[in-house]
Amino acid sequence: MIATDVVALNPNQLVRALGKPAEEFTKADIMAYIEDHDIRLLNLRYLGGDGRLKMLNFVIQSKAQLDRVLTMGERVDGSSLFTFVDATSSDLYVVPRFRTAFINPFGDTPSLDLLCSFYDVTGQPLASAPEHILRKAQASLTAATGYTLEALGELEYYLFSPAEPLYPVVEQRGYHEAPPFSKWGEIRQETLYHLAEMGCALKYAHAEVGNFVANGQQHVQHEIEFLPTPVNEAADQMALAKWVVRQVAYKYKLEVSFSPKIVVGQAGSGMHFHTRLMQGTTNVFSQGQGLTEEARKVIGGYLSHAASLTAFGNTVPTSFLRLVPHQEAPTAICWGDRNRSTLVRVPLGWQNLDGSMFRDANPQEGEVGDLPNDAQTVELRSPDGSANIHLLLAGIAVAAREGLTTPGMLEYAEQRYVSGDAGQMPHLDQLPASCYESALRLLEQRASYEKDGVFPPGLIDSWAARLMSYGDQDLRLQLLERKDLLDELVRRYFHIG
Repeated sequence: MIATDVVALNPNQLVRALGKPAEEFTKADIMAYIEDHDIRLLNLRYLGGDGRLKMLNFVIQSKAQLDRVLTMGERVDGSSLFTFVDATSSDLYVVPRFRTAFINPFGDTPSLDLLCSFYDVTGQPLASAPEHILRKAQASLTAATGYTLEALGELEYYLFSPAEPLYPVVEQRGYHEAPPFSKWGEIRQETLYHLAEMGCALKYAHAEVGNFVANGQQHVQHEIEFLPTPVNEAADQMALAKWVVRQVAYKYKLEVSFSPKIVVGQAGSGMHFHTRLMQGTTNVFSQGQGLTEEARKVIGGYLSHAASLTAFGNTVPTSFLRLVPHQEAPTAICWGDRNRSTLVRVPLGWQNLDGSMFRDANPQEGEVGDLPNDAQTVELRSPDGSANIHLLLAGIAVAAREGLTTPGMLEYAEQRYVSGDAGQMPHLDQLPASCYESALRLLEQRASYEKDGVFPPGLIDSWAARLMSYGDQDLRLQLLERKDLLDELVRRYFHIG
């Protein structure tokens, strides 16, 4: 019998109906739910090489047909989804993963959707599929260290609408603002509700710093933040979030963009990831007395691979208009406690607390009892909305593995700790300034990514070639010479990812 606290208050419709957590869903569960709730459509979903969630629709016509699709999946044209799949042998299988099932919140016809994995002609996982690379990266980390990696993403985005004269937005003053001074909070809340019903592990959502008016349009920034989950689930949930944000915005006839930079001088949009190492249910990053040695070694791994990680986390030329000196987005390769100028930030983690905050805020209450000590994370602040989410998290897992297994990483990290403004420390190594440079750094460190067969060599080659094809090594100089170039780039990468 399942513990009631797994189901109680759970907004996931399938968890409540089936009375079990999503990771225990079976084919029989899915078929029974579809029949009992008169579900008419089944949608298979999978990420293409462009980072967008694709869809294959099935009208449910019989139990036999439903059983076949749930068991066998379907074949798709891989060459139309990925640049690394040859059109001469492009057929791939997509097979659903039952734990990802959710009720589609959009459309008039009751529909159930499932995320899928890719398989090749022999029925083996497609070696170059980002979702499989992430699984291999997690397995490699666990085999080398005994730990698993959890992550939570922060999704920032802008909504665009005609400027309102009533309670106008205040430039760069949107952080945690509430209506009526913050605009379109109802879209953020509706998105949050849909994601919760779909089974995503959510922390909160809020208005972000970016507020400004340009050409009669108000640009209003928002953020959705998740809870820590295993990295493969964290990647899936981020992909779902981008789709749902767009769907809800479309319903209200609004444009939404995850583009890293829209206007120079205004806040860009990032996609920060917090991570923590787990050993069973124990957070290895914290033992109640600050960061552990393992945490500092992982930070060393992140810093030593930070430049090459931009190849997966910052994949368009406008990414490097956000990563510029003297802005909140990082450029120097360093880390610090609660320091938003650093590349890797160690946020407050509710450590060494005795309940005094609780008692002060609620004097009518008694003792709070033992407080959990599992919240400490380490945040990588360089990625943005152009990231290939699964490849980025796979790269982060690789960097964590290298940090834990490479001699000298503890000292490497300690030498790059800063307490002041990292932008004022010119001796620090810097992140790449272009996609072209990030590709070079990836090729220099390819051995780390290819170790244990995690990243296939052909994918590294094709990924680097794509980044180099932008020809953006002199982008900042080009922007000085061509005043229209920024607008052209913003239009080109407005709907990235």
